[in-house]
Amino acid sequence: MSIRLLPDYLVNQIAAGEVVENGASVVKELVENALDAGANQIIVDIVDGGRTLINVVDNGSGMSRDDLQSCTMRHATSKLPDDDLMNINFMGFRGEALPSIASVSDMTIDTCNGTDENGWRLDCNTGGIRPSDWQSGTRIRVQNLFAKTPARLKFLRSDRVETMAVLDVIKRLGMARTDVGFVLNNKWRFEKDQPLMDRIVAVMGDDVRGAMRAVSAESSSGAMKLSGYISEPTLRRASSVDQFLFVNGRPVKDKVLVGALRAAYMDVMHAREFPLCALYLTLPPANVDVNVSPTKNDVHFLEPTHVRAFIIKSLRDVLAQNMLDDAPAPVAQNFSEKISFNNAPIITPHLRPVTSAPMVHSPNKSQNSFAQSLMSDFGAGAKTPTKTTNDNVDNIFDAMPLGRVIGQIANKYILAATADSLVVVDQHAAHERITYEKLRTHAIKSQPLLTPIVVRLRAEDVVAVLSISDDLRESGLVVDAFGDDAIAIFEKPADWDMDWASALHAIADEVRAYGHSSGLKEKLHLKLANYACHHSVRAGQKLDMEQMNALLRDIEKTTRGGECNHGRPVYKFIPITQIDGWFERI
Repeated sequence: MSIRLLPDYLVNQIAAGEVVENGASVVKELVENALDAGANQIIVDIVDGGRTLINVVDNGSGMSRDDLQSCTMRHATSKLPDDDLMNINFMGFRGEALPSIASVSDMTIDTCNGTDENGWRLDCNTGGIRPSDWQSGTRIRVQNLFAKTPARLKFLRSDRVETMAVLDVIKRLGMARTDVGFVLNNKWRFEKDQPLMDRIVAVMGDDVRGAMRAVSAESSSGAMKLSGYISEPTLRRASSVDQFLFVNGRPVKDKVLVGALRAAYMDVMHAREFPLCALYLTLPPANVDVNVSPTKNDVHFLEPTHVRAFIIKSLRDVLAQNMLDDAPAPVAQNFSEKISFNNAPIITPHLRPVTSAPMVHSPNKSQNSFAQSLMSDFGAGAKTPTKTTNDNVDNIFDAMPLGRVIGQIANKYILAATADSLVVVDQHAAHERITYEKLRTHAIKSQPLLTPIVVRLRAEDVVAVLSISDDLRESGLVVDAFGDDAIAIFEKPADWDMDWASALHAIADEVRAYGHSSGLKEKLHLKLANYACHHSVRAGQKLDMEQMNALLRDIEKTTRGGECNHGRPVYKFIPITQIDGWFERI
């Protein structure tokens, strides 16, 4: 069979198969072109989910007659002035969008660059250009999508679903460019020059207002910067629909970023729940390749491990900021010394034992030995408090962010009061977080094995596991190659037994798919979280005033003290003004 060159129309239709999946992908390409043209107002109208009509109007720079003639040629672009694919500062750059769209639809372009004495119209079916009364910017009308390739029409979903896909594109581009106004079908509007938080609320919903934490971080070298907002752990979704990630201003769905986000929330949110975010990563263009797919949704980082580590640290630092951090420090003896909540029952020399329920539960021997290996240097005894006068007590509690304890509700919640709020604290969630954080601060003890555990793997899996051996060592697992097709485990976390063959296979799969693995750390987190849960004050357990005050003082200085290990809130404030409203005192 002889080799022949494909005709241009067929080449364009093949390219369209890579670029044009549905109406949303058409809108994405056209809006990105409008942004690159300097538009700050973009109006999009679609009919039947884009199947019948897609109309995009912008107030950008427009095109001259010669540029209009060239814009539908394959690989024609104004976006690479120095022909450097590693220095891309535009949304679009491949030069395939317009010819690909034109090959599967009926497309016309009206444009005016403001210097020609009239505008111009291009009929992409005939290639003819004629004068137009269009006065500024560009309008592109795409009609009868896939009319020239009817077989692809059957892959389009319902009009409603396709419309929601277009809206998602507008949301992501709108989050990328808050300085630009967007209108879709005269129904969904994002105002020009909108503050980022207002744009986030408009995109994600009113429930995010006041529940997002600002992120602003820079790597030690200054090469990477991360900014934006992430949600409080108590604000989450059932899917990743409200996760907006950007690299150098480009919306992406990158596995490195998604994995880093998941790892950052590992010990404050359930694995089956998803945080909300609008995160903007900036780094030198030479350190990221945006040319890995025709749709430009994916990127490749030159140093993905460094990027991931930087993002995880930056986000965990933000999540570790306690909302009580800005409160004044106590001026006298630390009240957490009145009682030890570490690893012993609530018994002190001057308090009666609490007999309504045991403080410490021992689910099983292996779990106790595992915890003891992690926290062998924890003190098991309570400290005798320093005598404190009532006046000093009043001064101390006035300075405490969670206030003075009033009492206990249903043996579950601690009720406290500050100068301007009523505070309700979940006693189990509070103690669970305290215990978990103390466990985390202790290095994991490894247990050397007299006989290494040898696990047979494929050669590529051996390479994958060894590539993260340093990370595995941090989790107490010391491994090395045992020939070309096996891994030997020389040390494992003390008192931790599991199916290591299955674990290493899973780790290898994750590394080859995502470039990293957090599976072992997640298992360790679950182990610590379960121990902390079972060895904490329970709901239904009666506490006395000093025990409750001691618990509040401890949670005030605990990292991530606002949420338990599962992301549930530890405390809630009820402003006195709100209570006044209940009783019509406002």
